[in-house]
Amino acid sequence: MPPESPDAPALTVEQEERASGMRTLRKVTPYLWPADKAWVKRRVVWSMIALVMSKVVAAGTPFLTGRAVDVLSDDRVSYLTLGAIGLAVALGLTRLFNVGFQQLRDAIFAPVAQRALRALALETFEHIHQLSMRYHITRKTGGLSRIIERGVKGVEFLLRFLLFSIGPLVLELLLTAAVFSFYFDIRYLLVLAVTIGVYIIFTFKVTEWRVKLRRVMNEQDTDANQKAVDSLLNYETVKYFGAEKREAARYDSAMAGYEAAALKTSYTLAGLNFGQSFIISAGLVSVLILAAIGVENGNLTVGDFVMVNAYMIQIMLPLNFLGSVYREIRQALVDMGQMFNLLEQPADVSDAADAKTLKITGGEIDLDDVHFGYDKERAILKGVSVTAKPGQMVAIVGSTGSGKSTIGRLLFRFYDVSKGALRIDGQDVREVTQESLHAAIGVVPQDTVLFNDSIRYNIAYGLDGATQEQIEDAARSAQIHDFIMGLPEGYDTAVGERGLKLSGGEKQRVGIARTLLKDPPILLLDEATSALDSETEQEIKEALMQAGRGRTVLTIAHRLSTIAEADRIIVLEKGVIVETGTHDELLKIDGRYAQLWHHQQADESVG
Repeated sequence: MPPESPDAPALTVEQEERASGMRTLRKVTPYLWPADKAWVKRRVVWSMIALVMSKVVAAGTPFLTGRAVDVLSDDRVSYLTLGAIGLAVALGLTRLFNVGFQQLRDAIFAPVAQRALRALALETFEHIHQLSMRYHITRKTGGLSRIIERGVKGVEFLLRFLLFSIGPLVLELLLTAAVFSFYFDIRYLLVLAVTIGVYIIFTFKVTEWRVKLRRVMNEQDTDANQKAVDSLLNYETVKYFGAEKREAARYDSAMAGYEAAALKTSYTLAGLNFGQSFIISAGLVSVLILAAIGVENGNLTVGDFVMVNAYMIQIMLPLNFLGSVYREIRQALVDMGQMFNLLEQPADVSDAADAKTLKITGGEIDLDDVHFGYDKERAILKGVSVTAKPGQMVAIVGSTGSGKSTIGRLLFRFYDVSKGALRIDGQDVREVTQESLHAAIGVVPQDTVLFNDSIRYNIAYGLDGATQEQIEDAARSAQIHDFIMGLPEGYDTAVGERGLKLSGGEKQRVGIARTLLKDPPILLLDEATSALDSETEQEIKEALMQAGRGRTVLTIAHRLSTIAEADRIIVLEKGVIVETGTHDELLKIDGRYAQLWHHQQADESVG
């Protein structure tokens, strides 16, 4: 899309939504008519045939009703009664076939609609996982889940009502107009056209106004949901500060805004419904007056009067729902537009077109003059060069904000370097697939987050299809097997949301077991023992040292006691390497590392 001219007028919210609506319809169409799914096309065609048949049958029902009335009102011989019975049977059959074709239509189309919902939901879910770390650290979980939920529901609504409400209504109007033109004079058709025209204009105008109110209501709903999710995710923090009433007031304030917007939509809905009923009643009365005059003049029969009434009622009933259907279609387009906006959100990090699979020959990690900043205005790493030879344990230390954790994120390619290169066995990580890169690196983060499932599931997450024996071996290596076996439900013990039922140390050991089960050639330990007590830390450190044999280990550490045995220690300060060497070498230098070491030793002796 070409860039807009700086002199181009800004689009209004309504114009943007219409443009977004057209884009949404274009994006949904392939799900209804996929080029590679012939069975979907066949079902769409057959459902449309069933729809047309149901409306053709429905168009004949008022005609049969009118003829039955004429036959029954005739005072001639009794054999006419037999004709009336036949007409009554035919009338019953038309109603049965009308319903039958509608149900057949729904049954045929149901797999198409469900496939579209599933495909869109899966595409959205996969895309969210493809988005970069930069997006996920700024997203709002509650608002995001609402966008996906409303978007998927919007697809279902759009498919059902656009195809099976608006389309059939237009077809029914055309069939009724044809009957009025052929069987009655032009006045009936004019009254019908004016009634429908006024009805549609009134409905669309009022609904456009109501869509604005609905937009506000959705914003308030998203805000309230976000506050609720945010508060629940931070349950412990709320408790620490005794902020339950404060959180409740914050949530209630958001719900008050939703309540006010919802009340406005309810009041305007009442006005819309009354206005629609007035227009429909005026049109119906006008047509019936014409028909009554025709009967009085002898131009029409009583059956014709009943037939006109039946046709008007048959048309006006679906018209009655036009306002709500139109509003919901507009809202569905808005909701789906938000979801498609999410799908169009580009990933900061993506595989190159010619990306190859990472081939590990030894596991050497090489940072070559790496520059990086989360924001262009603020550099984090300023020309860092580090090499970790195969089988080496290289530790990166430094004060908070020095950039040590950033190196780990760049290695896993959550972000791309701004300048320089990061290579594994001579292969630039930007030139290999993310899948193969992630498979080669095992990460134990500072704060292990667990799934709300069993301990077995969380450990087995490290290796798809892991056996119980493999899970237990990994747990033993992480020094947590005995603890698990001491629990009433053992490996089936639920850990709670984000692992809250376990202590910090227990969570960390489950995370370590998970990574050990993955058995990667490269280990990234991002302050992996920071949540453990001294005794457990020593046990885990020994387990990690054993697990690191034959692997390249990059350790990011704050507690220096955990990396004293490292083959090489890199000291970072403000994004620059200030010292490098072994533990003993750095202590002899008596520089920044020695200062950090003595400071921590003093703190531990005081503790």
